[in-house]
Amino acid sequence: MKLVFATNNINKLKEVQSMVPKNILLLGLKDIGCFEDVPETQETIEGNAIQKAKYIKEHYGYDCFADDTGLEVNALDGEPGVYSARYAGPQRDADDNMDKLLNDLSNHQNRKAQFKTVIALILNNELSTFSGICPGEITKEKHGTKGFGYDPIFKAEGHDRTFAEISLEEKNKVGHRGKAVRKLVAFLNSL
Repeated sequence: MKLVFATNNINKLKEVQSMVPKNILLLGLKDIGCFEDVPETQETIEGNAIQKAKYIKEHYGYDCFADDTGLEVNALDGEPGVYSARYAGPQRDADDNMDKLLNDLSNHQNRKAQFKTVIALILNNELSTFSGICPGEITKEKHGTKGFGYDPIFKAEGHDRTFAEISLEEKNKVGHRGKAVRKLVAFLNSL
């Protein structure tokens, strides 16, 4: 079976490839000749994942899945949420985003937050979604050099190190994307 993962992120593609059954050939967007920006204009994380998957199916004809992830901070009423990648502006700079978030939280004692990933799968013209949530908290400063995005300022519940201080294997065990991918894989294995 061929399945397109609607991403241009090579590291994300490799990470997910290592988790899917061996009988599934996982392709990235470049593999199908998709070099344009896939639209992400919805108001929710789930909406963006579904929009991206439908775009690939409609324009390229492949069975596919897409993910979207957001960081939801309690004290900020769920922000940055669906706007996590461009929280500090359209340049999508991780350091700018973290600096803005730390500044926005500077007067808040409540640092609780969660990462949320939603995967939308279109297989045989049927839509299925799988989500993963990782509760935790925002630190007061950046720690660690691994990972990407908000990883240097996010500690998962029950952990004393940020996502940027732990291995990819550890992050996948407790993290939002790992949880969603495991649900996707369980579904694919059940077919």
